[in-house]
Amino acid sequence: MNTKQKEIKARKDSILAITVGRYISTVAPVSSSFIVKEHLYGLSSATIRNILAELEHEGYLTHPHTSAGRIPTQKGYRYYVDNLMNEIQLLEEETTRIKIEYKKQKLELEELFDNLSKSISETTNYTSMISVDGWDKKLFCRGTSYIVRYLDYTDIQKIEEILAALDEKERLLEIINRHLEKRIDIFIGNEMACAQMNSCSLVISEYKTKKGPSGRIAVLGPTRMNYERVVSAIDYFSSLIEEIY
Repeated sequence: MNTKQKEIKARKDSILAITVGRYISTVAPVSSSFIVKEHLYGLSSATIRNILAELEHEGYLTHPHTSAGRIPTQKGYRYYVDNLMNEIQLLEEETTRIKIEYKKQKLELEELFDNLSKSISETTNYTSMISVDGWDKKLFCRGTSYIVRYLDYTDIQKIEEILAALDEKERLLEIINRHLEKRIDIFIGNEMACAQMNSCSLVISEYKTKKGPSGRIAVLGPTRMNYERVVSAIDYFSSLIEEIY
């Protein structure tokens, strides 16, 4: 790749990152005028419109028929989390508060995992799940109400399908206990191989404890989830489990 090609790629990556980030935070289609005004002052609206059109042609973006703005596709989210996502940390005041809370408690393992699942859900504002190796059909799941918050209220059928899938504990365990390519792995939409959840994303990590049990932590949310915060939270809670138990 020559210098010119690298510049073009960097420009497209930047515009895709801006579009995905903006859509995640606002749930509104992103226009070329917003990108020019807020981010890329040196480029014309026409240039950015052309790049957005290219990204749409390549399958990374699409646009609602009622809007001139673009929104990410599942392919766009995949490229974003693999190549463009920033690494962030939870606020120190958050991690300190959580650590103190759990270190002062003397909980049995089952109560600990139930409380941790609740804390993960409250930290991310998504549905959280914790499995324990060897505990057949046992899944600590909290925050299912967040599903309704992030989906289109008019799509009652989709909400019912996801809530029904969350009741199928054996199927959920199969999904979150799948082979992971990375320490923290992300499955987006159809990658979950679960038709009821094809509008969701799932972030999964393994955890280990000093006293023996190991398992998985998972967070389920919409494909437009705040991936940076979820990855940071899962990373923190995986380490916390090992530290406190």
